[in-house]
Amino acid sequence: MQLHKAVKKRYDMIGPRIAAAFKKNHFDAYYVSTVDEALEKAIELIPEDHVISWGGSETLKEIGLTDYLKENGYKVIDRSTAKSQEERTELMKKALLSDTYLMSCNGASEDGQLVNIDGTGNRVAAMIYGPTNVIVIAGMNKIEKTVEDAWKRARNLAAPANMQRFSGVKTPCSETGLCSNCTSTDSICAYFVTTRISRPAGKIKVILVGENLGF
Repeated sequence: MQLHKAVKKRYDMIGPRIAAAFKKNHFDAYYVSTVDEALEKAIELIPEDHVISWGGSETLKEIGLTDYLKENGYKVIDRSTAKSQEERTELMKKALLSDTYLMSCNGASEDGQLVNIDGTGNRVAAMIYGPTNVIVIAGMNKIEKTVEDAWKRARNLAAPANMQRFSGVKTPCSETGLCSNCTSTDSICAYFVTTRISRPAGKIKVILVGENLGF
């Protein structure tokens, strides 16, 4: 669905200011207005000799980044190619040693902090330690006023929506669409990570996109 022009105008007004807030927290940060610009910027930030992997992300699919990398001869570790759960697990482990790791986030704050909830921990683990180049791509729909607001978004919107992607799971939110703060063994809310600065400086690149992307 196309953004209302008033929402788009707002995104283009505040996006550069939020990118500047991330820069103050030692992230390399960029604001781009369109999906096409997001794809172009991401490619620019990936050295051609890097081994690349990624976490589960609708945003990466929506901007066409993973397809572009696979179709243009980049060296990738793609867990979707696994023929068994065991092979999938091994590929996810190898991804922790990739050079560039791609992901989105579940929420972000106007003062330049990221929040993420993870079920297995592979995505947040790669963001924190391992790959030397981490690129986070986020639609402006994921920006909230404060870190506390971003966590509310992550728990009450992103996690229940993400849960609908999985079949055969048994959590309250998979049935109701609402967070019940459960401790189900199927819960994807196992690991909660706030990234308040990038350390070392510039390791994490944030591309903010003036569109509604992902959950």
